[in-house]
Amino acid sequence: MIVERSISVPLRTSAARPVRAQREPATAAEGLLLVGHGSRCLISEAQMHEIGDHVSAALPDMVVEVGFLEMTDPPAGAVLDAMVERGCRRVVILPLMLLAASHAKSDVPAIVLEGRDRHPGVEIIFGSPLGVAPELIEIAARNIHQREAGGMPLIVVARGTSDPDANGDATKAARLLAEWVDAGFLYTGFTGMTWPLVPDALTTAARLLPENGGGPKQIALFFWFLCNGKLIERAREQIEAFTAETGIEVVDAGYFGPDPALADVVVRRYQEATEGRPIVNCDACAYRSPFPGHEAKAGQPIGVGHSHLAAEHRHSHQHSH
Repeated sequence: MIVERSISVPLRTSAARPVRAQREPATAAEGLLLVGHGSRCLISEAQMHEIGDHVSAALPDMVVEVGFLEMTDPPAGAVLDAMVERGCRRVVILPLMLLAASHAKSDVPAIVLEGRDRHPGVEIIFGSPLGVAPELIEIAARNIHQREAGGMPLIVVARGTSDPDANGDATKAARLLAEWVDAGFLYTGFTGMTWPLVPDALTTAARLLPENGGGPKQIALFFWFLCNGKLIERAREQIEAFTAETGIEVVDAGYFGPDPALADVVVRRYQEATEGRPIVNCDACAYRSPFPGHEAKAGQPIGVGHSHLAAEHRHSHQHSH
């Protein structure tokens, strides 16, 4: 079974849409648009908006809104238009995403470029995704310690991508988290797009686990995900099947969720963008380095990806580093 200790965020989707208080439309010259991927999970939608609420509370003199790329309304482009109509003359657009994969490197920049075309009198600035920030490591470590799982062997599960750079950042984040909680053993798995997938990561970790003095083996597990969703729910089903087969106890330390401390990372990324120094890793980016199997991405125009924005995007701007 999956052991859940003091989980403070919902674990499953519900049939009813979560009820959240709507922020009053603000009017200000400065705006911050947080762009999430979008999900068919209603809890994920509510949690993304709750993160936006925390950021809005941290930046009370600004218009802060949340928009999405796909699957969830409102679309980010329409939210940007509404912010301009409400008086924003400068808008920072930040990917509300953990890893800098194709959505953060291509689809969200496409929204920036299209927005500049529609609103030539407005300063529209692109910022960085959340990345591997120390605040995130601290939140994840706190979740693990709250489940009394510090010092246990650790598995970190991330959303897999087709971007080797982003997958590398997920592995880096997992290692930093393992150091923070003194795990002593670490394995990283992914929910799709790359390897190892969750069942394979669990099986391999089980074979490599150190002996526990003859007692039951336990593994702590943290999802390197912002919010709940179908991928987490499917992974939890796979974890239940793994425990049923092996008898190894998995202590589920959850995911980030709408933790108020996330606002600190967003505010820092906003400040970096307005100061002209967004923190973007370029050296190992697939849009710059021709990774085997991904050669076509090198120098690819912004906006070419697998989301609906790829078909709509007509700009020929190249990725610049």
